[in-house]
Amino acid sequence: MGEIKFHATTIVAVRRGPDDICIGGDGQVTMGETTIMKHGAKKVRKIYKNTVVSGFAGSVADAFSLTEKFESKLEEHSGNLKRAAVALAQLWRSDKAMRNLEALMIVADKESLLVISGNGEVIEPDEDFVAIGSGGNYAYAAANALFNHTDMSAEEIVRESLRIASGICVYTNENISVEKL
Repeated sequence: MGEIKFHATTIVAVRRGPDDICIGGDGQVTMGETTIMKHGAKKVRKIYKNTVVSGFAGSVADAFSLTEKFESKLEEHSGNLKRAAVALAQLWRSDKAMRNLEALMIVADKESLLVISGNGEVIEPDEDFVAIGSGGNYAYAAANALFNHTDMSAEEIVRESLRIASGICVYTNENISVEKL
């Protein structure tokens, strides 16, 4: 019998300049392919003295572990997001226990928007929006259209992109939580 996988679903981040940054996620946690275990999980939060927003997709336990480690890297690097992200990615790649963590993170502050992956990559997207998780492609497409063809705020784009993804992706629900900088 294979191990049971928990899917923790869709995260979207949008930056409309240094003063309009928002990250959001849906609340669904799915066990295996067929069972919804939780509707209202909170997968986004403010960290490091409320100067960084973060969100995760993947295994919930793994993501909490990563967020904790990322916060300690932010402390070590005095809040420098890029240096902390690189340090976390290096640790993730080199630490035997961490190598098996299944999660992706989006982190953002007033200067940067980054995706940190389990294979030790730190990606700075070309655009001022990004999405990850099982509904990430749907949310990304929606964010792209809304960002480029409307005057909606970052929060409005995040909420609408997640709502659109929830109508398509079975691992994404409309129980949306957001954090703004």
